[in-house]
This record gives sequence, C-alpha cells and structure tokens, in this order.
Amino acid sequence: MKKSTELIHVGERTLAGSTPSLTTPIYETSTFVFDSAAAVARYQAGDSDGYLYSRYENPTVVAVEQKLAAVDGAEVSLLFSSGQAAATHALLTLLRAGDEIVCSGAVYGGTYHLIADVLPRFGIDYRFVSLEELADPSRVIGPRTKLVWFESPINPTLRCVDVRAVAAACRAAGVTSIIDNTFASPINQAVLAMGVDISMQSATKYLNGHSDVTAGVLSGRRALLDPIAKMRRLMGAILDPLPAFALGRGLKTMPLRVAQHNANALAVARALEGHARIARVYYPGLPSHPDHDIARSQMTGFGGMVTIDVAGGQEAAFRTFDRLKLVKRAASLGGVESICSLPILTSHTGMSDEELARAGVSRGMIRISIGLEDADDLIEDLQQALA
Repeated sequence: MKKSTELIHVGERTLAGSTPSLTTPIYETSTFVFDSAAAVARYQAGDSDGYLYSRYENPTVVAVEQKLAAVDGAEVSLLFSSGQAAATHALLTLLRAGDEIVCSGAVYGGTYHLIADVLPRFGIDYRFVSLEELADPSRVIGPRTKLVWFESPINPTLRCVDVRAVAAACRAAGVTSIIDNTFASPINQAVLAMGVDISMQSATKYLNGHSDVTAGVLSGRRALLDPIAKMRRLMGAILDPLPAFALGRGLKTMPLRVAQHNANALAVARALEGHARIARVYYPGLPSHPDHDIARSQMTGFGGMVTIDVAGGQEAAFRTFDRLKLVKRAASLGGVESICSLPILTSHTGMSDEELARAGVSRGMIRISIGLEDADDLIEDLQQALA
C-alpha cells in the first residue's frame, strides 16, 4: 500500500462485539487485568499479546507506533514523551563510557547541548564536525566512534547532507547512524530506505501537525530498537495514550498536509528571494540554495520551513519579527498555522558567537514554519513586516 493508505488503515484496532469501533479507542488506563497467574506468566515470557502496565506499552500507543513504522518503512517504531526524550534514550542506550559520538556542528540546539553538556557526565566523548567535513563522512569516523548523528535539512539553515553517503560510510565502519528527520518528515524523505540505521523525529511537528501534542519517535530495525524499548521501560518516557490518539489522528492527513506545506513554502521562498531587505533566503527548493542538488536527489518535496536572513542584522530582524500580523511569533514548527521564531532566542539561545558560526546561524535570522493558510496572504504579511 502507498503511505497515504497505510497511515489511515495500519494499526487500527477494533473492539470485539456486534458494533466494533472504526478507530482505535483511547485506552486511558494505567494497568490491565489478567484472568489468571498463568496469563501473567505467559505475558512475562513474551507468549502473549496482552498488556500489563502503560509505562511498558499501551494499545493506543502501539497502534500509533505501527502507523509510524509503516510510513517510515521500519520494522519497529517507539513513541516517547518528546523528541528530546527519544534522542536521549537512543544515545544513552547505544553509547557507553569511553565511546565517541560524531555530530554535525550544524544541528538543533537542544541536540547540541544534550551531546555537549550531558553525555560527558557519563564518560562519553563527542566531536562536532563541519558540513564540509561531513561531505566526506568516512574521514570523520575515528577508531572510538560508535555513532554518527546528523540532520538534513538542518535546523535552521536548511542545509542538506548527503544521507546515502553518511549511511554508507557508517555501515562500512560498523558505526550506528541516526538522522533527525523532523524537518523533512518521511513523506518528503525516506531515510531508512537510504541506509540510515535509526530515524528520529519530533512527532510534535509534521507527524502530528496541529500544535497540540508533544511527542518523539525512533524508527528502525528491531535489533537496534529493542534495547531502547527496554530503556524506555526503565526511564518511563513513553507517550501517554491521550496524546498518542491525537497523534494517530493527525497522521491520517499528513500526506495531504505536507503536500500543501511544500507548495506554500516554495511560493513564499520564491516571492521573498531577491527582496531588498533580505540578505538571503534559505530553502532547499530554490536553485540558489547551496545544497539544492543534494535535496533534489533525496527529497520528494522540500518541506515547509523557510529561513530568512534579514539585511541589517539583529535589530532589523527583531523589527520585522515584531511587525508580523498573520504569522504568529512562537517556537516549534510543522503545524497548520504559520509561526516564526528567532533562532538566537529559541533553538540556539545561549550559544557563543563561535558556536553560532559553527551552526551557520546569524543574528539576523528568522525561521518561518509555513502553514496551510493561503500562500498569498502569507507573502503579503511577510512583505509588510519587512517594509
């Protein structure tokens, strides 16, 4: 089946009886009932499809995980209470003291601080590498490297990395590769099919699409994700059934939403490129983008994110930001409504000038999540704010 069909039908669990439910119910319960000690023993032995406790697994959550696995082309998907929780579980499960992680220096600020500030407490070393170095991925993998983490497109510059090249280099070296595929979504970029070991996404964004759920997901091979599932039981960061239900509902319309995000973002990027008060427009769908050819080779759509670098730097960017009327000033992305943020005050806040330069972030940047409004209305609002 095609992805749009799978997202509607895969994982739906109907209730038994004369009037079975069309959609999976919300199993808003902490615990489940067994008929006998033998039934509990079968569950503990793995010989039962029943449930024990919602910190371990829950029918509503499992149903949504099956949808996510289908759209990602994965054997298994695991849901977490946030994207950051998903990233933390992956890193703390797959890395040990003395191991090294290699990460692109241009990466989401939360990931940057997780790696630089938290992992060293567990004796895990890290190296941040430039995009130029990552272009030859086999050369950035050292003798102690156990994991390579990268993004494409990258937050907030929308630079793109050759996913197949990184995955192949990691596979050849026996190193685990993890990509943050949040900005693209599996609709625009099928990263597991390109050889990546694990896809991480903030399900808060395009997967849910309605700005009302915080969640994260890991997708990949069962052999890699089973140990992470055990860690999730111990650390307790599984998603609650109620937001899981909302996420599952959002997933059913994701192909339609992402197609419109793609179309609107391309229209906005084209309209703003060359504007006298914009130093640069960042969008992978523009031929002027430095990684346009890479994006074309691995993406079926270029996403709903557009970043502009306002001429005049921070002061001009703040003025433009404050003048927006339709586009709301808010963090996050991927919802039906258009919102924008200033990276130096949100995703990359607290970073030094050197760290910002490594990430390719300027003080005049505004990151815009293009929603599903009429593109002409969005363009008019952005142009009046710039004027």
